Amino acid sequence: MRYTLFGEHTGLRVSNLVLGAGNFGTRWGHGAEPEESRRIFEAYAAAGGNFIDTANGYQFGQSEEILGELLAGRRDDFVLASKFTFRATPQDGILVTGNSRKAMIASVEASLKRLRTDRIDLLWAHMSDGVTPLEELVRGFDDLVRAGKILYAGLSDFPAWRVARAATIAELRGTVPIAGLQVEHSLVERSTEHELLPAGRALGLGIVAWSPLGGGMLTGKYRNGETGRREGFGGNVFQAENSPQRSAILDTLIAVANEAGVTPGEIAIAWVAAKGPLPIIGPRTLAQLESNLAAAKVALSADQIAKLDTVSAIAPIFPYTVIDAPGTRQGYTGGKADEFDMPAKPVA
Repeated sequence: MRYTLFGEHTGLRVSNLVLGAGNFGTRWGHGAEPEESRRIFEAYAAAGGNFIDTANGYQFGQSEEILGELLAGRRDDFVLASKFTFRATPQDGILVTGNSRKAMIASVEASLKRLRTDRIDLLWAHMSDGVTPLEELVRGFDDLVRAGKILYAGLSDFPAWRVARAATIAELRGTVPIAGLQVEHSLVERSTEHELLPAGRALGLGIVAWSPLGGGMLTGKYRNGETGRREGFGGNVFQAENSPQRSAILDTLIAVANEAGVTPGEIAIAWVAAKGPLPIIGPRTLAQLESNLAAAKVALSADQIAKLDTVSAIAPIFPYTVIDAPGTRQGYTGGKADEFDMPAKPVA
């Protein structure tokens, strides 16, 4: 396992594969029993992993409960990230869900008890609720940092314009910065490349990518009749092989994997890592974890990346259809587009 800084607003050193704990527990009817969760956790730690991602609602709180037991006596060895926004139990109502400060505080207090810790290292707002002003969200994060209950703040599954506004509010007001961005990103979900990934890079955010395997689709296992997330989570967080392009993606992925002598899943995770985000692996079994961890050793060639990029390419959207058009670029570079070296990092 290798380590990197989490974005440009922290000195936090994290492993290059993140362990997602959404499968820790069985209260959703699909997941890993506590003992299997322990085996997964121990193997991840033994491989050098130090970045754990969970949420208040994963397995209706059981994921945090299991992690609370597993972290006992070694809490400082891990970066612990959790989330708020969704209900933690089926009984949770309208006042303790969403992005409001009330929901944030109630969720964090409950999470700290389940996790058996005095602070959460990175708190994500799990998803934009579309109604809470970002001023309230940013101030809530800052209050929790000042109270010592969280160390860093991040946004998961937010539109790019809201991410940019929140980061700007925090910067101008001198509050705790928005440090991280969490998005879905895989060979079968590349729409985040239009706005979210460029925004995250330009703003200096640490970026993590959930579902790098497309809910298991990119392992090829569903072609063999396996079920997994396709049925276990009622079809949620699952990308189906439901188009000619997706079939071509999987065919190409399998061909590249065979050429490299590894599994399709390893190639899929390595491709996400090659694009910059830290992949979140979410194994349900020890065998799945071991396969996921092997991706850290895969170094894709430029030709392999090009093949995967080409088969999974998405159509550009406005305004990039205009901005990036050859004639337009010549216009705003005074006819020197071919001689002008664009910066590697997007400019905010």
